[in-house]
Amino acid sequence: MSSPKIFIFAPVHRMGASWKAYDVLEASGAEILYGSASWSTPQGNNEDEMISMAKGADALTGGSIKSSPITARIMDSAPDLRIVAKCSIGVDDVDVDAATERGILVTHGPTESNWSGVAEGTIAILLALLKKIRERDENIKNGGWRDPALQGISLGRHQDGYAGITIGIVGLGRIGRRFADLLAPWRIRLLACDPYVEESEFIRVNAERVDLDTLLRESDVVSLHVVLNKETHHLISAGTLARMKPTAILINTARGGVVDTGAIVAALESGQIAAAGLDVCEQEPLHADSPLLKLGHKVLLSPHMASSNLDGGLKQGILWANRAVLEALAGKVPEHVYNKEVIPAWLKRFGGRAIL
Repeated sequence: MSSPKIFIFAPVHRMGASWKAYDVLEASGAEILYGSASWSTPQGNNEDEMISMAKGADALTGGSIKSSPITARIMDSAPDLRIVAKCSIGVDDVDVDAATERGILVTHGPTESNWSGVAEGTIAILLALLKKIRERDENIKNGGWRDPALQGISLGRHQDGYAGITIGIVGLGRIGRRFADLLAPWRIRLLACDPYVEESEFIRVNAERVDLDTLLRESDVVSLHVVLNKETHHLISAGTLARMKPTAILINTARGGVVDTGAIVAALESGQIAAAGLDVCEQEPLHADSPLLKLGHKVLLSPHMASSNLDGGLKQGILWANRAVLEALAGKVPEHVYNKEVIPAWLKRFGGRAIL
């Protein structure tokens, strides 16, 4: 029996620590093929190149890839493909419907180090924008001192009568709930919108359940924590931005495609909203001529690193993805299957059939 083939389309070799991410796969005896995308740049091989590299593969795994999603054509180049294992939470760069139609498992990595890191990163962006941290630093380094224009905004209500601000959370999953938990000591009015979450979760995090229009209209800060799919693509558009306060701030630490780039640029240039904090963008990395780079302090940009912390971030997710690959090649259903509806068909085809 020939060795199984594993195509690592977007390898994440090191994350600031002295460990090799794929030792366990290399030691398994499988044939390993590495793509050119990486954690530092998600731009890698194009679809045709990936079709050639994935030909005959039994498993695909990796991090985010922007040059080409894992398409039906790529999957069709590997008739015996068992699994596409992502080490990140999101699977927006995998055609999950096509995988399900072909009886292929898609797994992801919702590790706490990853999703809690995003919530903490969101807090950092929030405070930097509300407290004008960048502007104060720049001012004093340029010889200034206590410019009245650099006064910050208090978050929570005070006993002296200050009402505090309203923060709206769009998406009350793992990240949205942790973000709400981190905000709790400030006694902030929280609004939340998520049609797929039970009422008990809103109660637990002390958030008022509202529809999206109400959240946009009443929030001083809108923070996005949704997955990217057909429903959420360009959820924030010219129309939704028009419903926000002119003093409002938008924060996106979810996926770039949730926000229409042209619309957010126009809204910031015109003063339709006050500022934005974007850890993610539709185009990653940003092109040198991106209008987002010309907005000064109206936008705080981060290179899709809200979850990135030493010995955290994707490290545990990579271990999960590796384990998922090995279990699938052993004929077992791994944990964290995203398209659970495919499991019966997968078991009929691959269950109990080990190729390692």
